[in-house]
Amino acid sequence: MNLDQLVNDLCQMEEKKTVAVAEATNVETLKAVKEGVERDLAAFKLFGNMEQIREAAEEIELDLQQERITLHHATSVENAVEKAVMSVSEERSDVLMKGNVATKIVLKAVLKKNSGLRDGRILSHVALFEIPNRDGLLFLTDAGMNIAPDLEEKVQIIQNSVDVAHRLGYDNPKVAPLAAVEIVNPAMQASVDAAVLSQMQKRGQIQGCIVDGPLAFDNAISLESKQEKNINSDVAGSADILVCPYIEVGNTLYKSFTYFANARVAGIISGAKAPIVLTSRADTAESKIYSLAFALTSS
Repeated sequence: MNLDQLVNDLCQMEEKKTVAVAEATNVETLKAVKEGVERDLAAFKLFGNMEQIREAAEEIELDLQQERITLHHATSVENAVEKAVMSVSEERSDVLMKGNVATKIVLKAVLKKNSGLRDGRILSHVALFEIPNRDGLLFLTDAGMNIAPDLEEKVQIIQNSVDVAHRLGYDNPKVAPLAAVEIVNPAMQASVDAAVLSQMQKRGQIQGCIVDGPLAFDNAISLESKQEKNINSDVAGSADILVCPYIEVGNTLYKSFTYFANARVAGIISGAKAPIVLTSRADTAESKIYSLAFALTSS
């Protein structure tokens, strides 16, 4: 599977899901909506100031009268976000998508106790990469939400990513908790946590996957490295999910994949009642569509 296939498979689905777009008042957000409609990915509910939505849509020649688009007026940015979140919370929409609004405002509404999208777990970022000259897709977590997760938070981060992988057809994904080395070193907390996570999976405390670590990045993804270092592991060399010990590691790998390896990427926030697409102005139009398809497939 590649990211284009993910989009194409979604286009073939007869029953279309619905995306609630919070503060859909800028051109960049509506470009993603326009392409999503043109490619028949989903229906869209646009929340925000009605006049501003119409002005932005006119600029890119987006027809707001078509069947797959409905407008929902909001009196403020916060009101638009609250209404979009409520639409997902009440299961009138399947995916939440950030529009022209700060991420912190979206997350504040998402985490609201009564009307938000809390699901008992922490929220975590799950990225899906298509890397040139590499067979298969690669998941990376967490590159955007949790700064320095402790052991219990890492358990939830793994489970979030595994649940997403299951929805994409990975029955028993291989999970590699990363460290600087592939042996346990008490001076390196990441290596200790990785060993504990591996044991927790073996005892059924983490389910639906195979976890083995610590693994350094090279022997997590390279069979040649695994063989050279004589590592006995069911995950080494063929990991599906890379779990980063700290956000700096995730952020660096994410940007290395995209800038140095020319990888294509989709990203969502998992752990809520529904997937969340937090697109930014820096994201390419292609990346936004992939992220949207990723979220819709994961919902």
